[in-house]
Amino acid sequence: MLGEYPIRGRRAAEISASVEQAVADGGLEPGQLLPPMRELAERLGVNPNTVAAAYRTLRERGVIETAGRRGSRVRPKPAITAREHIRVEVPAGVRDVSDGNPDVALLPRLADAFAAAAAVGDAEPVLYGSDSLEPELVRRARAALDADGVPDGPVAVTSGSLDAIERVLAVHLRAGDAVAVEDPGWGSMLDLVPALGLRVVPVGVDDDGPLPDDVERALREGARAVVVTCRAQNPTGAAVSAERAVALRAVLAAHEDVLLVEDDHGHGIVDLPLHPLAGVTRRWAFVRSVAKAYGPDLRLAVLTGDAGTVDRVRGRQRLGPGWVSRITQRAVAGLWASGAVDARAVAASYGERRDALIAALGERGVVAYGRSGMNVWVPVPDETGAVARLLHAGWAVAPGARFRIGAGPGVRITVSRVGVDEIAGVAEVVAAAVRPGGGRTYA
Repeated sequence: MLGEYPIRGRRAAEISASVEQAVADGGLEPGQLLPPMRELAERLGVNPNTVAAAYRTLRERGVIETAGRRGSRVRPKPAITAREHIRVEVPAGVRDVSDGNPDVALLPRLADAFAAAAAVGDAEPVLYGSDSLEPELVRRARAALDADGVPDGPVAVTSGSLDAIERVLAVHLRAGDAVAVEDPGWGSMLDLVPALGLRVVPVGVDDDGPLPDDVERALREGARAVVVTCRAQNPTGAAVSAERAVALRAVLAAHEDVLLVEDDHGHGIVDLPLHPLAGVTRRWAFVRSVAKAYGPDLRLAVLTGDAGTVDRVRGRQRLGPGWVSRITQRAVAGLWASGAVDARAVAASYGERRDALIAALGERGVVAYGRSGMNVWVPVPDETGAVARLLHAGWAVAPGARFRIGAGPGVRITVSRVGVDEIAGVAEVVAAAVRPGGGRTYA
């Protein structure tokens, strides 16, 4: 028995499943200590190696963590309790500015692109053993990366940016390794790291990107990987500036063995120049998604990196889904070729609304952030109260708890569903719901 909950099983898979179910049901609480492996083995009448295998599986899945002689315990925020579940139920009649989706009016129509891609497929069907990469997609992707100063490297195609990041981390890191991530940062990223059995090391962010001193501290403390958002950082809108890139490259250059992962999901919706860090470490990966500019349902991202990293990712990919649909790859290449998205116009549309909201909030004594992309981050003293008051006023915003570890409370507002003529009204209700916040960092 462990408290009121019996851990059952004779095989490692049964024991780990029993613990996972207990965590999901609330029978085991975050932070609760698990019995020592030998003690549990005696209780269950199994070999200690069986319990050790079960605990190893639980660590790899991000359910428990082990601290040497202090034992194993349920993670304070288990991976199975996803941050994406921290959201507001939007009643009828309430405007939803919480979901982070792009403006559908700015997305291209996909029917013609897929029809053209399928027509090519009818003539030359892709079968098992075919090349997994569409040559025209790779050519155009590599040309765009070259133009942005991303170092030369092979290209892979994944099912979105999170899929790419997961694969890169998985092929290089082991359970228990530490990963430096932005705080506040992308909720899915904050879920992914512990789900892989890795440890999160938070790094502060300001308008210009990750704070160099925080990155240096994380690396000194043993972080094996660093994940950086290049532009349109979620939720703050931060973008790595030229000066910040110089400072970060200097920090990373002293840690050549660290794995550097850059996420450029803002490509196509941001008019700020890219200042890549790629190449300063031996192992690096650069990910560019099409979700925000062309549509989330495409589920496609381009990955480049050092040859060893990309080769490992493609090798693991072959053992799973095999490849990303060649028809989808052809469709995206066709969209790029036709200029279906005017990146400058899209960036200007989001920028107009984002800047107007920040300015209107400032006029009302509320500090807000959003240098790029489609989101505005508003620090608040009472996150739960602010969310509730805004919901009562007819606006559903994203609770900051989805995006932060140690950073201060806040709310995220996505401007893609807000018209310019509505900005003043939104600012008025936000100002009424929060008190002034401040500080250049989001802490």
